[in-house]
Amino acid sequence: MEVIKTPATEALDKAGAQYEFLEAPGAISGEDYSNAIGAEKASRLFKTLVMKGDTTGSVYVFVVPALAKLSQRQTARALGEHALEMIKPVELKQLTGYVHGGTSPLGMINQYRVIFDECAGDMDKVIINGGGGGYLVELTLDEFAKVQPYELMPLKK
Repeated sequence: MEVIKTPATEALDKAGAQYEFLEAPGAISGEDYSNAIGAEKASRLFKTLVMKGDTTGSVYVFVVPALAKLSQRQTARALGEHALEMIKPVELKQLTGYVHGGTSPLGMINQYRVIFDECAGDMDKVIINGGGGGYLVELTLDEFAKVQPYELMPLKK
């Protein structure tokens, strides 16, 4: 399969990171993506949420299992924030270079703190957005770290 060039795949290529490019044409929701890639891979599928803390104004990139919900209150407290608010689509494009539904934690135009749910640390590989709607990349966290530092913490409800 030909790899589509996106900021995420270009960042991976530049870092010499090993990854597999996957396509899920027409996928919009986590459920759509899960169905497109199959049950075995769907258990390793993560979504990207970009949020802002109301106390510090910091922008955070959370990477959580695709079918899970982020525990906003618990996560905000752990980060020293009173609350977290989802970045609006117009601001998302300005801050990350990505549009809603095609946001990858890799290749953003600004570098933010990237936090994976702790369950990712137990997986051989994770599958994340590849920088566009319907594009995914599968890679190890070691390969991810060649491009972007990350942390692990409990995020999901």
